[in-house]
Amino acid sequence: MATDHIRYDVLARDALRGVLRRVLSDAAEHGLPGEHHFYITFLSHGDGVKLSPRLLAQYPEEMTIILQHQFWDLVVTEDRFEVGLSFGGIPERLTVPFAAVTRFLDPSAPFDLRFDVSDALSEEAPPATAPASPLPAPAAHAAVETESAETEQEPAKPSEGAEVVRLDRFRKK
Repeated sequence: MATDHIRYDVLARDALRGVLRRVLSDAAEHGLPGEHHFYITFLSHGDGVKLSPRLLAQYPEEMTIILQHQFWDLVVTEDRFEVGLSFGGIPERLTVPFAAVTRFLDPSAPFDLRFDVSDALSEEAPPATAPASPLPAPAAHAAVETESAETEQEPAKPSEGAEVVRLDRFRKK
C-alpha cells in the first residue's frame, strides 16, 4: 500500500476544525442567527482546557456544552475558544482548544462534525499521560453528517442557564 506523505486525513481534519472556528467567530461577532444553536463536546482533561475544579470533578473525561441563549464573552482565537456559561446558577469561564473538541452539532441545520478522540489525545498530550482506559471514539475520522434522523433525537432544550449533556445522548443506538 502506498504511503500518504501528504497526510490528507490531517488536512481534512484541520479544514473541518476551521469550519468550527469560523462558525464560532461569526457567532462571537454577530450572535447566533435564527434558530441555530451549538452542542460542543470536548475532552475535559485535554491540554489547554481550562475548567473549574468543580466541573472537572463532575466531568473528568468529556463534557458537552450548549451555546444557545445564555452564554457571554465568546472569544475565538486561532487555536481555541473561550466562553462564559452558567452551571447550576454559578457563572464559569471555559477555555477549550479546538484540538480538544470531539464533536460539534448544530441540530437546527442539521450539521454534525465528529473528530476522532485519538486525534485529540495525540495532539494534546504525550502518550504517557493518556488515560489508562481509552475513551470510546464517536467516529473513526472527522466526518460531516447531515442526516435528518439526528435531529429527531435532539436533546431537550435547556430551561435556564447552560445545560451539560452526556455524550450518550448523541450516540446512535
